[in-house]
This record gives sequence, C-alpha cells and structure tokens, in this order.
Amino acid sequence: MTARKRQGPLDGMRVIDMSGMISGAFATTMMGDFGADVIMVEHPNGGDPIREWPQKTEDGISLAWKSLGRNKRCITLNLGSDRGRSIALKLIEDADIVYENFRPGTMERWGLGPEDIHTVNKEAIMVRLSGYGQTGPKSQKPGFGTVAEGISGWAHANGFSDREPLLPPVSLADFQAAQFSLQATLMAVYERDLGRGGSEEGQVIDVSLTEPLWRIFFGEVEAYDYMGHVRERTGNQHPSTAPRNIYETKDGYMTMSASNQKIFERVAEIIDKPELIDDPRFEDNTTRVENSEPLNEEIESWTKQHTTEEAIDILESNDAIVGPVYDMSDIFEDEQFQARDDIIEVDDPDVGSIKTFGLVPKFSRTPGAVEFLGPRHGEHNEEVYCDEIGLSATELSDLESRGII
Repeated sequence: MTARKRQGPLDGMRVIDMSGMISGAFATTMMGDFGADVIMVEHPNGGDPIREWPQKTEDGISLAWKSLGRNKRCITLNLGSDRGRSIALKLIEDADIVYENFRPGTMERWGLGPEDIHTVNKEAIMVRLSGYGQTGPKSQKPGFGTVAEGISGWAHANGFSDREPLLPPVSLADFQAAQFSLQATLMAVYERDLGRGGSEEGQVIDVSLTEPLWRIFFGEVEAYDYMGHVRERTGNQHPSTAPRNIYETKDGYMTMSASNQKIFERVAEIIDKPELIDDPRFEDNTTRVENSEPLNEEIESWTKQHTTEEAIDILESNDAIVGPVYDMSDIFEDEQFQARDDIIEVDDPDVGSIKTFGLVPKFSRTPGAVEFLGPRHGEHNEEVYCDEIGLSATELSDLESRGII
C-alpha cells in the first residue's frame, strides 16, 4: 500500500491516527492539511466524542467535528479484539506514523505496543499522548487538558490578581501538546530519513498534556531556582514589559504594546503627555513594569476619549503598535484575514457549502489543501479495507456483523 496522492509538503506520508478527542487529532489535522494521508481509526460504537460537541446543525452534526476531522479518512475498528489487532497491524505495516492517546499500558494490553508495531514495521514512528506521559508515578492516572492547565502553572498565572485562577476558553493544553507532538514527529522523520545518513528506524515519542504547556514559561524555572520567584496573576499586563495592555475606548477596547523605549516615547507624545518620558516612574522598561498601573491609567484616560478606530488610526500613523479586539464576526470582515485566504469555503455532503479555516501557515511551493471536512463515522471502511488492504466484501460484511469494524 502507498499513501494516496495529496497536495502539500507531506504528500507521500501515511499516518494511522488512533487518538481521540483533541491533542493527537489536531496534530494529525495539521498533517492532513499539508498532504499526509491520515487514516483515523474510531471504535465501531459511536466514534470520536468530538462528533457530539456543539455547535450542531439542525440535523445534529457537530461543526467542531467537521473542523477537527477534515482531510482524514475515517474507518472503524475494535482494537481490543484479536481480529481488530491483526487488522490494525496490517494497516501499520506501511505507515510512517502511528498516533495514539490511550491511557499508558492500553496499547500494550491490546498487543499494539511499540515492540508489536516495530515487529511489523521497524520504520514506524509511534507518537503517544497521555495526561502525564508514559513514565512517572502519575502516568497511570487519567488526564484531560483541564487538569494539565492547572498542574502546568498556567491557570495560576492566568487572570487578575484579585480573582481566582482562570482556565483558558479553548482546549489550550491539548492544542499545545498537539503542536509539540507535530514538531517531534517531523524531527523523528528527519532523523530516520535524513539525519546523519538516516537511521532507517522509527522510534517512540512520549508527549504529556502537562509538559508542553509548562515549557512555554521560559525563564520561570531559572527564576524560581535562583531567587524563589513565582509568577503571579497580572491580568492583561505582561510581568516583564510595559506598557502592554487592553485599553478601553469610547466604544470598545483596543490592544497596545509599547515596551520598546522609542515606541513608548512616541506613544507619550501622541497622547499629549510628553512629561511621562522624563517621569522617573517610567524612565525605562523596568520602572514601567513596576509602575504599570498608573501608566495604564494615563494611557487609558486618552483612549477613552476616542473610538477604537480613531485611537488606532492616530497611534498607527505615528508607528505605535496597536490593534482592535475582535470576535469571530470581526475576523470574517477583516481585510487582512481575507487577503491571506484565512477563511475558505468548502462543499460538504452533510452541511452544504460552509466556511472553514484556511491553511496556516503558508507555503510558497507546496501549499496543502482542504479536500473535505470531517467524514461520517466509518465512511472510508470499504475504501481502506477492501481497496487497500485486500479484504473481500464478504469479509467486510462479516467483520461488521461481529462488531469488529
């Protein structure tokens, strides 16, 4: 079997995705966007939980699934059955990548652990996502992104100082783990195929939900070890640069970052408060961070006198770095998003013509493509099982009747 022909830099790469929910699925969505042939394996009874997430169409179809499942061929398979195991290993025989996010030990119990996979395909790269990783005293505990956002230090640092810790409005831990796993996957492919001549052997990548989110707090491990510093909540203000905030305007809100000395001085002139430049509280970034509250009050007293559009126009005309605060309706109307084809239209057999995310990032020569949105449960069973691994129609029917696919 060879990967089906696709458009993008990963054309020719075959991915077997045994992960569910978000972390592994978003990584393989990105791979599918850029040309990988992604075959997603779901349980015959029900499928991925994202299929039940809101928002839904009047026919009960999840638009979240349409987004997360795009460019993937969906098959059903009971991995816990003996026949399911043998079919899974057949699928893996010529795969480049295998993703899974079951609780550690589950794949081994099914006979689909790293040794089993590398017995049939020594070049396969196995990517394992779990709450805490494959090792350590907490490895056997179940883990969702919400818990990871607490343990990683993210929730403690997020929000305002006079309020409780704040979780993100998106599945941030899952998406961060997805990005780290995707980076690691491509590193492993490079090492296998090209690094110092290429080892020609796959390996196992162990990604937790907790560690990638924790890793983005650069400098914080060193600061705690050296001086016992613990980052606290600072709201919209950055603990290391000022001014940087969301500012209220006459009709809404705007953002601004002006920690660079020259930019700060330009902002002070623009808002008709040049005396701020020589004020010892604001003479450099360090003192501005220490006195960010009174500085923000000075700036906001000016922004409140203008509409968002007026304030941005005045500030941008003097090279300040500012922007509006958008919701999705604003993004749909924004000329920059439109110019970069960040929102594209796709025809879907279930929901009709619908807009979805364009390709991010942009490639000059191999741009990738969105061929279709999230398929139906088991939509590609016949295509994969019969056309690609050689099962007969009779065998397929038998497997369906036994609940194996």
